[in-house]
Amino acid sequence: MASVLLAPRRYVQGDGAVHQIGTHAARLGRRALLIGGGRALAACETAVADSLGAVGLSLHVERFAGECCDREIERLAAVGRQEQADLVIAAGGGKVIDTGKAVALALALPIVVVPTIAATDAPCSTVVVVYAENGIFDRYVQVPHNPDCVLVDTGVIARAPVRTLVAGMGDALSTFWEADTCARSGRTNPLTGSQAPLRTALALARLCYDTLLEYGVQAKRAAETGGVTPALDAIVEANTLLSGLGFESGGLAGAHAIHNGLTRLPACHDRLHGEKVAFGTLVQLVMEGRPDAQVREVLGFCRSVGLPVCLADLGLARASRADIRAVAEAATAPGESIHAAWFTVTPERVEAAVWAADALARGTA
Repeated sequence: MASVLLAPRRYVQGDGAVHQIGTHAARLGRRALLIGGGRALAACETAVADSLGAVGLSLHVERFAGECCDREIERLAAVGRQEQADLVIAAGGGKVIDTGKAVALALALPIVVVPTIAATDAPCSTVVVVYAENGIFDRYVQVPHNPDCVLVDTGVIARAPVRTLVAGMGDALSTFWEADTCARSGRTNPLTGSQAPLRTALALARLCYDTLLEYGVQAKRAAETGGVTPALDAIVEANTLLSGLGFESGGLAGAHAIHNGLTRLPACHDRLHGEKVAFGTLVQLVMEGRPDAQVREVLGFCRSVGLPVCLADLGLARASRADIRAVAEAATAPGESIHAAWFTVTPERVEAAVWAADALARGTA
């Protein structure tokens, strides 16, 4: 069995890049359906419309209802058919981007992804995370190929809420550790259908982690001023491209499965994806018995940028044993990525690691 590296066909990043979208979109279609939430459309709709219009493309704008669920995917696909769209543009965060990918799949159309926040690694991947309408994780869907173009305007991202950039660091934080687990176990990567990751994927995952450690705090400070600096550029690339390529070609493991389990608890539904993944990374490291220095390095990074490190940080200070047991059982459901580990993972092992990671974080405050 061969190893595989997956990547978008075109990746564009820079301050003001959204004003160039017409040049890239014109290679793919003539009638675009733009999907975006209210904040995303406020940030980029005018620039997208002007750039597309300048090269003769028509545009229909449809507001995203807020959840990547089957009903919303079907609704937007129907709009695309009605408008005779031949290109999908998805602008916003991870849920609207995943919805856009699913709509493009349903309509057999190319897609341009325009992240207006750097909160997840969804923009570059083939993975669509589908939720129930109440926000509970439902399933993963994998589309046949990566996005045709990912266009990242760092100026737009610098003006987005700082919390979203930090959450993106939390999502990216898991990339190296999950890829390393997959490399150690040698188990099949269901995202690529291949064996252990290529060294290229592992190198990208490691570069992602090293970039976070080197530039994370600087980038957060730049975002607090709304300015684009080399550090911010580096973190946007880590959150979006390096993490996207690293997780998909390197593989997922415990951190994302624990995130999925945490969605079972309504008390943390207001926490962002990457915030839950960051805590999931700590739990994974504890569960795997990683050296204390590595666990503390990750813990220290999370604290330095303001990522959650304990249950209370996720709104779960009053979580019961039954609550955490439910998280552990969901995280270890058949087919979950946590089973990429080099040992047998059980709900009991995950439950113990959650409480231990929480205690470690609270004991080293």
